[in-house]
Amino acid sequence: MLRKLLILITIPFLMCSCTDTKNVEEITFSSWGSVTEVKILSQVIKNFEAENPQIRVNFIHIPQNYFQKIHLLFASNQEPDVIFINNLYLPIYASKLYPPSNFTDKEKFYSESLEAMSIDGKLLAVPRDVSTLVFYRNKTLISQTPRDLNELLEVIKDVKPFGISYERDMYFMLPYILTFKEDIYSPQKSLVYYKKLEGHYAPAPSQVGSSTLAQMFLDGKIGLYLSGRWMYPKISEKANFDWDVITFPGTVPLDASGWAVSKATKHKEAAEKFVKYLSSKKNIEFFNSTGLIVPARKDVEVDNVVFVDAIKKSQVIKTNRDYKKITDKMNRELLN
Repeated sequence: MLRKLLILITIPFLMCSCTDTKNVEEITFSSWGSVTEVKILSQVIKNFEAENPQIRVNFIHIPQNYFQKIHLLFASNQEPDVIFINNLYLPIYASKLYPPSNFTDKEKFYSESLEAMSIDGKLLAVPRDVSTLVFYRNKTLISQTPRDLNELLEVIKDVKPFGISYERDMYFMLPYILTFKEDIYSPQKSLVYYKKLEGHYAPAPSQVGSSTLAQMFLDGKIGLYLSGRWMYPKISEKANFDWDVITFPGTVPLDASGWAVSKATKHKEAAEKFVKYLSSKKNIEFFNSTGLIVPARKDVEVDNVVFVDAIKKSQVIKTNRDYKKITDKMNRELLN
């Protein structure tokens, strides 16, 4: 049935290593991820199976519409044994996940990452990475480092063509909401401040056109580009001007991603063993080598300390089952 469902929802591929099937315990593992991340996951799975020949990991890669397809699997009682998940969706599946029973390295992880992957103080997934927002700065256009939101406007006001990026998405408005210390579901002052950026200090959608904000930054048209660690490799490769990374002048949201074990699994011990292996220092260093993530482990070094500084200036966003529905509504009604 699982194979039939996976075909119906067009998950790109299911892969496993080929070993003697006698006395081999099989677990399923789902994740999203880029081509680079999939290569790393494939190697990690291969290494795990070599060290644990009695366990086979069937990897389900879902590059698009991940949670829609995971929802179908949960609804059909065919969820994977190990699920890569983020804290924004964690409340939806909280009742269907095992708290990790063999997780003994808590002190080696950023407390913020553990908080993000917990519900009511109970850890439900072992974190792999944390995400925060930072400013990528074109130092040719902007040399100052703003200390607060008032200084931010001063710094960007005379920058041409545009001083800052702006997206009609609540996620990118969250730093302003948190800095104004407002409720994320009823912003007032922060909404006025944020919307004032568009078309004045930042490009409106009509001015972005068929381009993207990332490309406009790379083309030297935006002074401060608000984004995450995931953009670091591309900017490092493509930018042909003097640039750096600075923290947002206030509080930024922090979310996290990690690995959880389904309560429906018939292979709890094997699944937890695999999660423990995935979250080891060696493997988190392997994931960190892509340059796409900020590792959740404190004992894994990040090549740019600003991303660690951003964690210290962050606030974990506590979501609920309706978070996505509410923020989608806010995007439509407040930012469009």
